[in-house]
Amino acid sequence: MATKNGPLRWDRKMQQRLARGEAAALGELYDRFASLVHSLAHRILGEDADADGLTREVFHHVWENPDAYDPKQGPLRSWIAALTQRLAVQRLRANETAALVRDGGGTQATQELERRVRHASVAARADYIVQSMPAPLRAALDRAYFQRRDYRQTATDLGISEDEARRRLRLGLQLLSTAHDTGPSGTPPRVGGPA
Repeated sequence: MATKNGPLRWDRKMQQRLARGEAAALGELYDRFASLVHSLAHRILGEDADADGLTREVFHHVWENPDAYDPKQGPLRSWIAALTQRLAVQRLRANETAALVRDGGGTQATQELERRVRHASVAARADYIVQSMPAPLRAALDRAYFQRRDYRQTATDLGISEDEARRRLRLGLQLLSTAHDTGPSGTPPRVGGPA
């Protein structure tokens, strides 16, 4: 796991390779993160074509601005996810604002737009958090919330103590609660420096 003092070696090397203009590095990065970028973009934008376009835009941005990522600030995966979310929210706002102007929407329509943008942003962030959390936490949450098992049943299913089941559920929920932590623009705080 990356920390501020010891970022992952792969992330640091990838950033350096991108900065040198290695096309193969972009290919590796795409292979590793394209499904993450596309799924986050689709979650916010709702259309495959829009998600495809945003996926291209994200990787183009990374290619053109490799120094925007600072390995000391966190994992490359988190930075790419935050970049994707920020760009997707910007595109959703632009698309919806254009539709409001075209249709003559008023204050109520504008408020509805902001509500939808916030909802899409939080949902995408929650999806990313669940995908990124350690498997033991994800398994406990799956049993408790999707299979409707209590902590005792979860402990039995996973072969762990009841205390450990409660700990995993608590940690998983704490991570999920950060999905609502957003900046003033409705997007989550950036990870990995300015983008």
